[in-house]
Amino acid sequence: MTDVAFEVAGMLARSGSPSPGPEARTLVAHVLGVEVRDLIRVEGVSAAQRDAIDELVSLRASGVPVQHLTGVAHFRYETLSVGPGVFIPRPETEVMTGWAVDALAARPVDRRRVVELCAGSGAVTAAIIHEIGGVEAHAVEVSPDALPYLERNLAGTGAAVVHADMADALRHLDGTVDLVVVNPPYIPEAHRAVLPTDVTDHDPEGALFSGPDGLDAIRVVGVVAARLLRPGGLVATEHDESHPDEVVRILRGNGFTDVATHPDLTGRPRFATGVAAAGSGRITT
Repeated sequence: MTDVAFEVAGMLARSGSPSPGPEARTLVAHVLGVEVRDLIRVEGVSAAQRDAIDELVSLRASGVPVQHLTGVAHFRYETLSVGPGVFIPRPETEVMTGWAVDALAARPVDRRRVVELCAGSGAVTAAIIHEIGGVEAHAVEVSPDALPYLERNLAGTGAAVVHADMADALRHLDGTVDLVVVNPPYIPEAHRAVLPTDVTDHDPEGALFSGPDGLDAIRVVGVVAARLLRPGGLVATEHDESHPDEVVRILRGNGFTDVATHPDLTGRPRFATGVAAAGSGRITT
């Protein structure tokens, strides 16, 4: 089986895959119905299996994400259902999620009410629920295309799935939430031309772009987080590496203190956090 995976890796490399080895092993294991670690134990593939592998390789070469071909994405310790219509969670968001897990774990169990805005697949909510105990979670998503994935991934977790625009969601929880966490759309429209086509052609546009400067959604996040959070509650929002200073200004303008930016896995500024003060919630643009 090593020979088949090696051959597929070569095919993917020639097609421009950024990680042909891991992608080859993932696709071959998916077709054979085994874990990647068990590929070494497989003695061969049938003609039908080889045809299926070649079809997936062709689709991957055309730009279809591996996660859409297998139907799953891995995020921290989670295996999530994904596909067309929902944003594929990225490793960068794992860093922000780790911050959120650590911050909540340091709080009493009666101070762990969490709201994820722009929840998409529910990756962040699922990770928080499974990594620490005593969490009351609410996941908000406006897209009807993403909603089935969100419901599937959070089924059985106890999280409340809310189909709503974040601007108006969960008003009955105003002033009672301990953490608002969000990976919003934040890419400036001008950056569209430099993104790889497997992103622009397959991730939902509404989960990527957010106005000319990429800050339209984050402006809403600042307002919504300020109304939802209790004094001392926390906000964490991912953002583009090009505008950390603007995000800090937005959060501070909405009454947050101790605002800070944090790096992603490559050291680039990727998410901002803040603490809600009493009387926060002042709208700012």
